[in-house]
Amino acid sequence: MSETTSTAAASRMDRETPDRPPITHVPFSATPLPPLDEHAPPWPGGVEEVGGVRLHVRRTPGNTEATAVYVHGLGGSSTNWTDLAAQLAPFAQGVAVDLPGFGFSEPADGFDFSLDAHAEILGRFVTGLEAGPVHLVGNSMGGAVALLLAARRPELVRTLTLVSPAMPDRRPDPRRLSDPRMMLAYLPVVGRRVRRQLAALGPRERASQVIRLCFAEPDAFPEHRLAELAEEAQARAGLAWATPALARSTFGIFRTWFTGGDGSLWSVAPKASMPSLVVWGTQDRVISVRRAARTASLLPRGRLLVLPRTGHVAQMERPVTVAKAVLGMWERSATRRW
Repeated sequence: MSETTSTAAASRMDRETPDRPPITHVPFSATPLPPLDEHAPPWPGGVEEVGGVRLHVRRTPGNTEATAVYVHGLGGSSTNWTDLAAQLAPFAQGVAVDLPGFGFSEPADGFDFSLDAHAEILGRFVTGLEAGPVHLVGNSMGGAVALLLAARRPELVRTLTLVSPAMPDRRPDPRRLSDPRMMLAYLPVVGRRVRRQLAALGPRERASQVIRLCFAEPDAFPEHRLAELAEEAQARAGLAWATPALARSTFGIFRTWFTGGDGSLWSVAPKASMPSLVVWGTQDRVISVRRAARTASLLPRGRLLVLPRTGHVAQMERPVTVAKAVLGMWERSATRRW
């Protein structure tokens, strides 16, 4: 049980509105962070073979005494960690992966895109890094993947940070979709036609839809970052495996959400025994903040940070705040005070 969140608090969270959840105390680091360069380009990337798997990876040079591995969400990529990785670079070198089928990681033949399969690939990759236990940081789908790995291979994970992880959230809420057509995109028969319509959108419009969905204040999203997303969307448009990977990974998430017993993510969380931080935005339209307290309470050493005026990608919207909270955990876990 979390030392700062009780089962009763989790129950209250389930009854409260998304805009007024309880905010649990998290010790922020007092160590100065580097200045935030909002115009820094994405970190250089390339395809690497590590642990017998080939993934596109972006590395952030930093303190080689520790390694942080960053795992993006559904439809995201390694570029989602540009700012946070820079903030934490003085304390850990960063390795941001593109999961199979996302970014520029081509999936292997026969890859099934389940959360379990993504976690298996990530585990092999982290093992191959030979960096000792890593600070594992995941957002959305990547958070669920990171949770599975942390629970199954705890020897690989020093600390765990989950930013709006894709915990089961089966509510029929149209606010979570930037385009209503996305509700039909993965249905039989009509889905194929809808996917063609969505694919016909320009890369900038597709990138704008993602921002409108994931950010609490999309109008504040920097123009140069939007251009970066559009450029990546344009580059991925010619990859034959990109759209099927998104569709099948979406189904993989849904399958896990409807899995009960030991296969449920709620059953997995108590097995992740390392120091853990859960970060959620009050205006998350993708995965409700009502899942936050329960998630943190189930992690044996979990703490919860809820950020106001923040959506689904707190690491992009509030990189300095998230970095201070993450570093606070890293520092306290080193002295066993977490």
